[in-house]
Amino acid sequence: MVNEVNTEPKSREDLPKSPYSKPVVGSTGKTGSWRTFDPVIDYDACNRCRICWMYCPEATIDLDDDGTPHIDYDYCKGCGICAQVCPKKCIEMVRTEERREATA
Repeated sequence: MVNEVNTEPKSREDLPKSPYSKPVVGSTGKTGSWRTFDPVIDYDACNRCRICWMYCPEATIDLDDDGTPHIDYDYCKGCGICAQVCPKKCIEMVRTEERREATA
C-alpha cells in the first residue's frame, strides 16, 4: 500500500494552498474567549511606520489618515507578531484581563 500523505509533490500545483484569513462582518474570524494576550500600543512612542500593519497575519490593524494604527480586538488572535516586528518596541503584549480592566 502506498502512503500518499508522505509523497513528494511533483509540481507546484501539487503544493497545498497557503492559509489566508481576513476579517469579515459577522462572527466569522472573531476571536473567542481563548486569546490570552492583547497587543497594546504606546502611541507616544509610535512613529507610524506601518510595519505592524504590514505584518499582521489577520489584518486586524487599521490605520487612520495620519497612519496611526488601531487594533481590532474582535479579530486579533494575540499572536504578538506586531510586537515582535515593531522597530520602536512600542507594542506590548499584556494579558487580556489586564487590558480589559484598564479600559473599563
